[in-house]
Amino acid sequence: MKKLIKNKFLYMLPAVFLFTTGCSTDFLNVTPRDAFSDATTWQDPVLAEKFVSDIYNVFEGGNSGFTEQMQASATDESLWNHTDAFLLLNSGAINGANEGWGGTSRWWERMYTYIRFSNIAIERLADDAMNGISDQEKKNELLAQAYFIRAYSYQQLLRYYGGVPLILNSYLYNEDGTIYAKERGTYEECINQIIQDCDEATKLLNGKVLEKGRINPNTILALKARVLLYAASDLHDQTKLTAKVKDLGDLADKLPLLAYTSGSQQDRYRAAQAAAKAVLDAGTGYRLDLTKPETAELGQVNYKSIAMGGGSKAEGIDPKAAADILYARYFITEQSSAHARHNGPNGYSSWGGNQPIGLLVDDYEMIDGTKFDWNNTVHKSNPYKNRDPRFYASILYDGADWKPRNNSSDPANQIQTGEYELVISGKVTKVAGLDTKQGPKEAHNGTWTGYYTQKFIDPDPNIIDAQGRQFVPWPYFRYTEAVFNYVEASIELGETENARTWLNKIRFRAGMPAITATDQNSLRTIYRHERRIEMAYEEQRFFDARRWLVADETIGRKVTIVKVNATFKPGKSMANIYKHDESIYDYHYAPQEFSTKENRVWKNQVYFLPLSRDEIRKNPLLVQNPGYVE
Repeated sequence: MKKLIKNKFLYMLPAVFLFTTGCSTDFLNVTPRDAFSDATTWQDPVLAEKFVSDIYNVFEGGNSGFTEQMQASATDESLWNHTDAFLLLNSGAINGANEGWGGTSRWWERMYTYIRFSNIAIERLADDAMNGISDQEKKNELLAQAYFIRAYSYQQLLRYYGGVPLILNSYLYNEDGTIYAKERGTYEECINQIIQDCDEATKLLNGKVLEKGRINPNTILALKARVLLYAASDLHDQTKLTAKVKDLGDLADKLPLLAYTSGSQQDRYRAAQAAAKAVLDAGTGYRLDLTKPETAELGQVNYKSIAMGGGSKAEGIDPKAAADILYARYFITEQSSAHARHNGPNGYSSWGGNQPIGLLVDDYEMIDGTKFDWNNTVHKSNPYKNRDPRFYASILYDGADWKPRNNSSDPANQIQTGEYELVISGKVTKVAGLDTKQGPKEAHNGTWTGYYTQKFIDPDPNIIDAQGRQFVPWPYFRYTEAVFNYVEASIELGETENARTWLNKIRFRAGMPAITATDQNSLRTIYRHERRIEMAYEEQRFFDARRWLVADETIGRKVTIVKVNATFKPGKSMANIYKHDESIYDYHYAPQEFSTKENRVWKNQVYFLPLSRDEIRKNPLLVQNPGYVE
């Protein structure tokens, strides 16, 4: 039998297998239909496009925010219900040998896989002698996508670990492992490379909008704006970082890997502002042209519509809100997102996975823009009344209306996370709500916190959360994020009026009143709160708290929950079947710290994650991040 493949690379692509019969062995000399050599791939524009399409697996389901264990549970947004997956990270006990939560421990190897694929594509497509594609426009499109995905992959590594080895070419396999050893690039070098790749992708794409699911010009601009804002942040400024973090003895020696050691932070904010403004100028987002607040009802619908991203058929949801998405992972097959099943209430046979904690719930303002306060007797007596409309589109709380439960024990279709008096067999009896750990259904999936997440769950009553799959996209980049990036850079540059104008556009859309503060410090605090609320559960908080150097004051806090208890008003009663009714019950709400599941502790080394000990052993030139024992 002849040797089938003599090329340096072998690519596997989906294909239909062909079967032959008879005794002839000629078929052994035919290149298999599911395997294509390096030369064959880059001579055929169809195969070349398939190769680049495969690199989009960097955005596969396991990398999107709709993972079962959401990154939100590594922050002050939520608590993971089941295993101890987040325990090491949230107590600061991770190290190179045990990185804890798998959502980040796999990024290194996975990102470098797609960096390698991107490098192969760039090498083959940029050199006319290495490809046979005559359509230069098509070639440029493919190149632009490869440059973008390489930039995105490095961005992911950089925001978890700081500077990483910059590999800009593909390696042939060699048994001599020393040829693969490479030092980590400095933080500044990595930023420069990402921006260079973004600029190259922008130039090659030349304003062309590709098919849905692929990048477009604004996607590239959005990535550049995010990266430059991160680069300007306090975490990556040598002076600010060392002033805040004083307990890591090896930080000083490793600063170039983590921060800028020269240059002006103000200049970096100026670059970030310009990059974000380029995104704003290239699009419009969704309903950001309002001059006064929407009604509370419309504000809730607007926010829910944005979260649906055009993926819901529920009544009232506006499909035009998909305009806010600059790049997303779409779910269009029977293997679509199970986000609702993973996070919905146990009383609906869902798993209650990533449960909102009181720290997030309590941060939603009142509808008039004042802060919610448990010490305010009016607030405490009815804590879920007259809140920011985004609260009602994001959180499922005790008494909230929800989908048809198809359960005779709950004809009202309301969330039940408390304990309630009922008259049963003529006797006043305390019963646990259907959506609690003491309830009658799948107790292990019940809530610890008193809440369930609603954001990103399709409200369509025809979708049964426990079994049905939904088609809500995961937004990797939103126009609204670019607005926030622009606002943040403007605040740090002292351009407060400009920042306030754009911040109010977001609040008006949500049905919230205008911000009137004018001084920089007040506006910075207001902005950070607004970003927290608007971008909840979108994998922003993990990085924001770190880059602002406020993680010890935010995600390092103890988990808080609420206990709900309902007792009959004098002369009132309800028999057999419970429903939320404030004319019959006095509701008592008891917020409290909760350390049974996780006793959260912040440690400064967790501003950056540890490099895997296995990676360091494979590449001895790697330097571990400060505060970790290799």
